[in-house]
Amino acid sequence: MQLFSLSRVTYDNERANLARCLDFTTSIASLRNRMCRKPMDFDRSQISTKSLGRPDLQNPMGQGFRILEPDGPLLIFGGAYSNLEATAAVLAEAARLGIPPARVICTGDIVAYGADAAATATLVRDFGCHVVMGNCEESLASGTADCGCGFPVDSACQRLSSAWFNYADRTVGTELRSWMANLPRRIDVEIGGARLAVVHGGAASINRFIFASTPASIKIAEIDRAGVDGIIGGHCGIPFTQIIDGRLWHNSGAVGMPANDGTSSVWYSILKLKDDAISIEHRLLDYDYRLAAEKMRSAGLPEGYAAALETGIWPSCDALPFKEIRERGVALVEGSLEWRPHQAEVAVTDAKDNKSSLQQLWPREERANIPRLPEEKFKNPTTTAAGQPRASVSLKELKTLWINTGTLCNITCRNCYIESSPRNDRLVYIRKAEVQNYLDEISEGGLTTEEIGFTGGEPFMNPEIIGMLEACLDRGFKALILTNGMRPMERHKVALLDLNRRYAHLLSLRVSLDHYTAERHEEERGPDTFVHALSGLKWLCQNGFRTSIAGRTMWGEDPAAERDGYVRLLSEHRIAFAFEPGALILFPEMEPARDVPEITTACWDILHKSPDDVMCSSSRMVIKRKGAAKPAVVACTLLPYEEEFELGHTLKDASRSVPLNHPFCSQFCVLGGSSCSGK
Repeated sequence: MQLFSLSRVTYDNERANLARCLDFTTSIASLRNRMCRKPMDFDRSQISTKSLGRPDLQNPMGQGFRILEPDGPLLIFGGAYSNLEATAAVLAEAARLGIPPARVICTGDIVAYGADAAATATLVRDFGCHVVMGNCEESLASGTADCGCGFPVDSACQRLSSAWFNYADRTVGTELRSWMANLPRRIDVEIGGARLAVVHGGAASINRFIFASTPASIKIAEIDRAGVDGIIGGHCGIPFTQIIDGRLWHNSGAVGMPANDGTSSVWYSILKLKDDAISIEHRLLDYDYRLAAEKMRSAGLPEGYAAALETGIWPSCDALPFKEIRERGVALVEGSLEWRPHQAEVAVTDAKDNKSSLQQLWPREERANIPRLPEEKFKNPTTTAAGQPRASVSLKELKTLWINTGTLCNITCRNCYIESSPRNDRLVYIRKAEVQNYLDEISEGGLTTEEIGFTGGEPFMNPEIIGMLEACLDRGFKALILTNGMRPMERHKVALLDLNRRYAHLLSLRVSLDHYTAERHEEERGPDTFVHALSGLKWLCQNGFRTSIAGRTMWGEDPAAERDGYVRLLSEHRIAFAFEPGALILFPEMEPARDVPEITTACWDILHKSPDDVMCSSSRMVIKRKGAAKPAVVACTLLPYEEEFELGHTLKDASRSVPLNHPFCSQFCVLGGSSCSGK
């Protein structure tokens, strides 16, 4: 990559643009003169700094960092994103508030989507505030070929980034790149007896996306790694403040791009001492977004990002977790909060189950862009809220009998329809003898059942799982086990190899791999689950098991692109997986609070579907409730707790028709077109 300096004419033009943007002064120099005692140096009466130069556990990024001890309010902003107008506006706001450059901190990514990469970087540099290196500065300084944002491979965000990064790469000269190369990766702030680390992404990774919905365990691990009382981060572009085990995670948001909240406003924050607390104010900022968008279009930059300045809606949600996708287009509201860092010890001792506790301080309001389910829906088993006859489904043929092995699981997923966890035993372990009773009933009743499915919880946590599998396989039934592929399954490797040797044509396992990226899989299933699930999947494939994968469509990706992602993942890990029909099943998300249509008898013709397409026409599930004397049969694998879907204790009792009187009937089965058997 060729590095070059801006021409004198270009540089002078940019300086003139900067002066026009800053309507409270006539030039960068006069701005600094107004705010600092020395135009090209910090006002040392405003702040104390200490320089550290040794890499150690307190400094995991391996570079020296400065410790700031401010004696007044701090202004925090991030993500200038080559948006000259927004950057000028936030610096003007600092001047209006009387906050000098020495008490202004930028969390990085000065350069990104906008039309004024060099001018924006020049403005921030000459303003003289503190700046931590962002991944964009790192990439430009090192001459790498992309922005290093950490976008998913072959995602829309990655494709769009190549256009704006190439534009920035052409316009940022050697002088600015040298300045970027010398930016610190971390700055520490000591305020109110607390020490906060200012980083761009995470404590160890400059481009780690950490959102409000990122699990508390990940955040506390980052804070522990930094050895501080809290972290001020950037990178994700959406502001929030949380307390985890009494410690702080704060993100001021970005000034160069709206927060995907459907407004053109951008965000910054103010931190200041207030008695024994640290006060944090999340503030919105208005600026001339129309001019910024016009300049992007004139420069030929991606229309999606130019439009985002106007609409407040990002062109892609590829990098967003499910919760943040659900908040897209819902406006944020300014707010303030207080954090008392010395109460951290109390918060930790109150935590249960040795799990990190998280308190959302801002935004306080529950935000979701989905329509809420009206209370009057799904109440009457025979008629809908509109008074129309509700559809029901008759059991045509019991092709699949599901056995719920118990709700205990080795992990706790964010959105598990059955709320499985290491502590939830609402459905207890079913016994082999109890399963055999149902197998006997199938035989004695002459039922044409072909398959026995095992679900949970995690089936391999049930101590009698191997015996139950063998009992089914011995009778000639197909056996399908839904597993997360992790340690509980690994403990049964020897027994599974024996079963597969004897019953390879009947035995199959489906591994839950929610997404082809570790980030999104672990968003749902927790830290360090991806590598273990992938390892389990690889072992199954290497040993000749009939194996399928269950993924999820909750992030709204293009289905073809998502399937391509799985193909790419398995190829990269040299997993010999047969992508035949039914081998990769992408399930729709189930949200009980989301409004969905009720299914009426007229819907079959309208949707060109048959009741026979719905899984309760061909399957039932056996469960055993905690404290119950014997198992029961329910209509659906998705509804083990709803009493109205419990049909009796025998398969004969459970043969009656099922009213489609639950949101999942609509979301998953009829409109979602899915079946737990994958058929």
